[in-house]
Amino acid sequence: MSQMLALVILVAILYIGDVISVRTKAWIPSVFVCAVLFLLGYWTFFPQDIVSLAGVPPTVASMMIYLLITNMGTLLSLQQLKEQWKTILISLAGILGIVVALFGIGTLLFGIETIIVAIPPLVGGVVSALIMSEGAANAGLATLAVFAIVIYVMQGFAGYPLTSIVLKKEGKMLLEKYRKGELKVINGGTQATVSEPRELKLFKWMPDKFNTDYFKFFRLAFVGFLAYLVSTLLAPILTVSPYVLCLLFGIIATSIGFLERQVLQKANGFGLAMMALMLFIFDGLKNATPSMMMEILYPLVGCIVLGVIGMYIFSFFIGKVLKVSKEMAFAVSLTALYGFPADYIITNEVINSLTEDEKERDALTSHMLPPMLVGGFISVTMVSVILAGFFVGFL
Repeated sequence: MSQMLALVILVAILYIGDVISVRTKAWIPSVFVCAVLFLLGYWTFFPQDIVSLAGVPPTVASMMIYLLITNMGTLLSLQQLKEQWKTILISLAGILGIVVALFGIGTLLFGIETIIVAIPPLVGGVVSALIMSEGAANAGLATLAVFAIVIYVMQGFAGYPLTSIVLKKEGKMLLEKYRKGELKVINGGTQATVSEPRELKLFKWMPDKFNTDYFKFFRLAFVGFLAYLVSTLLAPILTVSPYVLCLLFGIIATSIGFLERQVLQKANGFGLAMMALMLFIFDGLKNATPSMMMEILYPLVGCIVLGVIGMYIFSFFIGKVLKVSKEMAFAVSLTALYGFPADYIITNEVINSLTEDEKERDALTSHMLPPMLVGGFISVTMVSVILAGFFVGFL
């Protein structure tokens, strides 16, 4: 198979996943569709090295991970997080619920190694899944390396419908209050996303024309290199994943004005980086035989069910303490299972299904969307990477 034919086939699979996800309004996740197509390909005519053949060997994927995680750090707005402190506590409580449920019960059913591999992908996204998959593979745990990818692929099937159900209950309650005049629109609430620009304080003197794409890539790569260097220097004393440091250094670099927010997007490199990373993720399925898939089915379903139960219990109690409804608290916790943009899509779909009045939609959006976005950001973008960097050391 030629390189360009391999690339065409793989990108076509990613596109098919996107189309089906859009047509089903994210009820069928694109990653699930892609995973199924990759498995069918590997079980039939795909060469085992089709991803490397297409131009994404492990070294290229590693480069993209450094750039993407550092870019994640640039998305953090300390002001927005300060305003959503209750959301942050609820999100952390939900994650703690997953950890407690899986370590408390899951280890008895599935073994400690399975639980260690399962937790970071279950509370996060593609990066944490990849970290755990690579860690399991390096430890000689081939089945668990595949398990990390599969649990990332499948967790949305639990998260999407449950979120829709609890958000509809929350929305109906808020709508009733609004119609009685008991609910006000929160000004600017819908802007609690990660799109607010930041000034490059350290480069005020430099004309904009010199802030080229290459200069953006250079600064992003430099911050990633610093993270790698510090991780290496700490290695004799303390094992800290360079990926965790990339996240931390990205936040610091943005706050001091060395990096702009969403720098990878502004350098026109985000789409290509994500494509390479997703292809490398699905490359982890090449060792998944039908018998192996049957073998991991039981721990897969068990871990997701236990995780959701733990999440609900802990979010319920923290919601009581913070005087947040159990529906909203659970919905915020559930964002750990999918993150952005699914949290945005599901919330908007629910709001649009509840009312056609623009003012009512604005009121619901201002109360429901900000906590959903911040919850997804905290769990998927930050905590899951930190957990993965910590847990991978135990394999």
